[in-house]
Amino acid sequence: MIKRLRARRHPAAAGTGTETLLSGQRAWPNMLLLAMALAALIATGIYLDWDARVLAGMAVLVGLVSGLFVWLVGLIGLVPLIGPIIVKVLSFGFIWLLNAMGYLVSYVAIRRGYSRDVLTYRGLTMALLIGIVIGYIVAQFI
Repeated sequence: MIKRLRARRHPAAAGTGTETLLSGQRAWPNMLLLAMALAALIATGIYLDWDARVLAGMAVLVGLVSGLFVWLVGLIGLVPLIGPIIVKVLSFGFIWLLNAMGYLVSYVAIRRGYSRDVLTYRGLTMALLIGIVIGYIVAQFI
């Protein structure tokens, strides 16, 4: 039986997961080009008087599929002092979305006769949201 000897590699050598970091560092020219192309497409659509819903849908689709929105939020977050605050304000929309979905589910459940369960659910939801807000405030002081 012949044993194959493997060459020992240093943990920081290429091939150990650092490619993803380097590819992210090299991706900014492509993302900047994509952002400019999307802005030009929207400007052209406005100039040619295309339907606003089609333009918005196309912008959201391109932004979500390509990861452009995440890149732009990250870019905004790099601005000293004001950038992280803007990113936090933009992320509060997620909490509002959760609350709106809770109201929609509550409406449907009340119509079907589950009012007691809805009361319990809304109480738990409000406790969760209040806990998130208190945690955010406490984290700002730490």
